[in-house]
Amino acid sequence: MQVIKDGLARFFEVLLPHTNELQRRVVAGAMSEMLGRGGKTAVATASGMSRNTVIKAEGEVIAGIEPSSRLRAVGGGDKSLLDTQPGLLAALDELVNPATRGNPMSKLRWTSKSSTKLAAELVDQGFEVSSRSVLRLLHRLGYSLQADAKVTEGRQHPDRDAQFRYLNDMATGFIDDGQSVISVDTKKKELIGDYANGGAEWSPEGHPERVQVHDFADRALGDHAKAIPYGIYDVTNNEGWVNVGDTADTSEFAVESIRRWWNQMGRDRFPDADRLMITADAGGSNGYRIRAWKVELAKLADETGLRITVCHYPPGTSKWNKIEHRMFSFITMNWRGKPLTTLRTVIELISATSTTTGLTIKADYDLNWYPKGVKVTDAELAAVPLAPHEFQGAWNYTISAQSDPA
Repeated sequence: MQVIKDGLARFFEVLLPHTNELQRRVVAGAMSEMLGRGGKTAVATASGMSRNTVIKAEGEVIAGIEPSSRLRAVGGGDKSLLDTQPGLLAALDELVNPATRGNPMSKLRWTSKSSTKLAAELVDQGFEVSSRSVLRLLHRLGYSLQADAKVTEGRQHPDRDAQFRYLNDMATGFIDDGQSVISVDTKKKELIGDYANGGAEWSPEGHPERVQVHDFADRALGDHAKAIPYGIYDVTNNEGWVNVGDTADTSEFAVESIRRWWNQMGRDRFPDADRLMITADAGGSNGYRIRAWKVELAKLADETGLRITVCHYPPGTSKWNKIEHRMFSFITMNWRGKPLTTLRTVIELISATSTTTGLTIKADYDLNWYPKGVKVTDAELAAVPLAPHEFQGAWNYTISAQSDPA
């Protein structure tokens, strides 16, 4: 008898981890029926099931009940929270619904909408619910965790879409004619030193990069505590140039960056070009209202003999600038989790950026000093050989060389 008990115990020890509740009940019932008298007690002892469960299981086997995918009969198990607590779903929806979450009476208006916080608020209202149950109910309501989406651009200019079409048509024409088209912008200024940089990077376990707790600029570096990367993206060749300065983001610095790109890369890529198209944001050092930007471009046109056409993106649409998602985004990914300890580090990380689609970038340090607050007189602006286009001449214009009769 002891041998049978030991054998049963070993049998169920091996079997149980691989079966569900229904399968275990069927096996236990069949085994109990086969053993006959005393089988129910022996099976209950060996399997860990209650004797009543084994008795029920044997009865189901004798009656020939077909196995079902359900583990319990219809109506079995605990009642749903929504059945036992009417109004729970509506109360939860009231807390997170976008139309009511700003209600001054809501305690969660300025607090985290985590499941724990929501569960605590519901308990305060008299409901019995856990944070896990709140998660399930949120999914039932159609909610999910989502980050902010930058889609609201504020008031839009009536010619916004028309400017995009005009800019695209202009760029297509330049490229078809073998002329150069570049997208320009200043990347976010970066602190130089052992400061935290967003993102994570693989490191030996337990040995993260040690950085300062606070992001206060190093006073010892003075005006050289920040790196100012100004980028030029060659739309045709999928190449980039980044001029890294450390004084100020001025129009003079912006145009000097374009000059360096032309001398280092552009001239070789477009040996027969006599025109250059620049797409730029509406604001910043290359904004359409900045006088110094136009004066400096006139100097560049005179030096190179290029006729420079500038098309600005409409105000509030800088994220559409190609350099943002074609070049700057990959630079950010390449140096994630790495403190930018020196300007040389910044330049090397930028230069090491590449993509599977063939993007390559060159970078260099600009040691020139660029004074801020330089005033451009009306006479200086009037001397710029600038021709506004018929469509939105403030956003679209061409600057010729001084000696160009056109």
